[in-house]
Amino acid sequence: MSMKVSAPDGVKVYNVTSSKTLPQWVSEKKKKSLRKDEEYRRRIELIQDLEFPAACHRLKLTPDGQYLFATGIHPPRVRVYELGQLSMKFERHFDAEIVDFQILSEDYSKAAFLCADRSVHLHARYGGHFRTRVPCFGRDLAYAPESADLLIAGSAPEIHRLNLSEGCFLTPLASQSPAVNACAVSPAHGLFAAAGEDGKLECFDLRQRRSAGVIHAAAAAGAADEALTALRFDDSGLQCAVGTSNGLVALFDLRASRPTFVKDHMYGAPIKDIKFHTIDSMAGGSERKVISADKHIVKLWDATSGETFTNLQPQEPGINDVLHWKDSGLIMLGMDAPRIQAYFVPSLGPAPRWCSFLEGLTEELEESATPTLYDDYRFVTRAELDKLGLGHLVGTPLLRAFMHGFFLHNRLWNKARAVAQPFAYDDYRQQRIDKKLEADRKSRIGLVRKLPKVNASLAAKVMASQHDPEEEGEAAAGKRNKKPASDLLADDRFKSLFEDRAFTIDEQSEEYKALHPNADANQRQKQLLKEHFEELGSEDGESDEEDDREGDASSMDEYSQDEGGRQQKQRREAGGRAESSGRGKGPRLYAARNDAAATAFKAQESLAGLQSLPLADRLAAAGNAGATSRQRVGGQRELTFTPRSSERGGRGRGRGERGRGERGRGRGMPGKASLGGFDFLGGGEKRPARGGRGGRGRSGGGRKRGRH
Repeated sequence: MSMKVSAPDGVKVYNVTSSKTLPQWVSEKKKKSLRKDEEYRRRIELIQDLEFPAACHRLKLTPDGQYLFATGIHPPRVRVYELGQLSMKFERHFDAEIVDFQILSEDYSKAAFLCADRSVHLHARYGGHFRTRVPCFGRDLAYAPESADLLIAGSAPEIHRLNLSEGCFLTPLASQSPAVNACAVSPAHGLFAAAGEDGKLECFDLRQRRSAGVIHAAAAAGAADEALTALRFDDSGLQCAVGTSNGLVALFDLRASRPTFVKDHMYGAPIKDIKFHTIDSMAGGSERKVISADKHIVKLWDATSGETFTNLQPQEPGINDVLHWKDSGLIMLGMDAPRIQAYFVPSLGPAPRWCSFLEGLTEELEESATPTLYDDYRFVTRAELDKLGLGHLVGTPLLRAFMHGFFLHNRLWNKARAVAQPFAYDDYRQQRIDKKLEADRKSRIGLVRKLPKVNASLAAKVMASQHDPEEEGEAAAGKRNKKPASDLLADDRFKSLFEDRAFTIDEQSEEYKALHPNADANQRQKQLLKEHFEELGSEDGESDEEDDREGDASSMDEYSQDEGGRQQKQRREAGGRAESSGRGKGPRLYAARNDAAATAFKAQESLAGLQSLPLADRLAAAGNAGATSRQRVGGQRELTFTPRSSERGGRGRGRGERGRGERGRGRGMPGKASLGGFDFLGGGEKRPARGGRGGRGRSGGGRKRGRH
């Protein structure tokens, strides 16, 4: 099935060879069964077997337009197709790859082939006629019919001449370039041109065997350090087009040293081939087009203005050669792929006589995407096979080994993937949904308002006070009847407040602080408080205090069964519920992290820079070498103390201390236990506990005062 593509400026391009390619391992029996396949039957095949096992390198048409020469691999071969019969006439194999070839007669009877092993093969109608070798590796081949000279350009500065009339080599042409990449002979006046590796374009007069002129074509085109890779004369012989190794095509007039136009392919790849094409217009005039190709794309552009006419871009890169029919719209591409691609552009001209049926089929070509190569099969590696659990199929007819992997039928691949990844479709669907949602978010138009330079903080507060019911959601559901605040920034009455610097509000002045007593404290004060202090009753500290309160409360229940003890317990439980219901409703208690933090807070200093210093520098800056405590890694300190021995019974004294300690700390932090005669408070401060001399008697006295 062919594909119709709308190119720039409405030019229609039809890919004639866009049908599926059958793998080579498909048997003849399977091919015969495909006659019932509707898609296979409706395919368009211009010429039978117009393909190679691996790739096609060169395409040329005989001067009489009846035969098509094509060279490719593997193995190296040449195929000749008879266009009148739409089939291949013969095929010949070579020992080395064919670099280039020239057709020496009007038909297929005489041809010369330049191979990669420095050999030149001359073929006749019956087959190989003569074989010779050249001193250097050849890169391009040209033929001068007036003198019957076969010109071989290659990796040496000499251009070798093989005279086919005398059957011997003549004196080579000395080029100023270290090597020659391309050469061509003008069909109008016989001038021979060589495209050098150093960017020079040199022309020779074959009658005098000397250089007629040389210019630095690459530097004139704007690529001084690039080589010339393609060369072509037009039919008039007055213009010459060269291609560079960085994707530039320069069009020169032989009477000028500067290019008339330079076309950039924008891919940075070497130019492979250049052709000229003339279109006869309905008004009687003609338009000259240039067809230039690199490995990615074929560009058709106007030779006068450089305006792009259309582009031909295969799905896979690897263009090697371009062949176009004179006064026709058919173009063929030799590629690094088995099939030779054929495109039909009706705007360039009618279809050739041998395939005139193309014009009747152009309106019926299906507008569909071009199927990929081996559309019914999928290429997988060995790792992918093991991931799908199909490693045991290696060596069976279900897998066809190819390069570093295997060809697997799509139906089998889909079944194995569904078993190995049952949620793959759900993940893919969720990704598509996320992409669409993200695209919708990016397409939204948001209102961005900049803060004024004068009274920016006031403007920010005004913007924050303006309510938007759509943004607040449920919080604004009950306030839908309330009108939003007026936009003070757009009000002309308050315009000077945000533009005139005379109305700047000084938030540090005494008047401002008197009018705004509830304003936030200094930002530095907040940072110092957050750095040097920690809030009591939060997270771990809160849970520890609750555990202490519960432990003390359980111990106090044994000794406070009277009315006073019950009242004290009720007040303690009420305070705990109030604290757990909301920390922000009451005062917050902060404790210094250590002595150094308390000292730094009093001095209004920050220790953030000190903490980034090495440990030795921090110890030297602390200046606490003579302290009784020992500093540990991380800024903590270790305190050693000796508990006092009990004068009387430990049980009585402990009860008395708990009673007195509980009564003494009633207004502070309830539930803190005493250890060794010291009460440990938040912030690292230590205070002697108020213990009595008596044990059980003092405890009983406390209960007696509670009854009064």
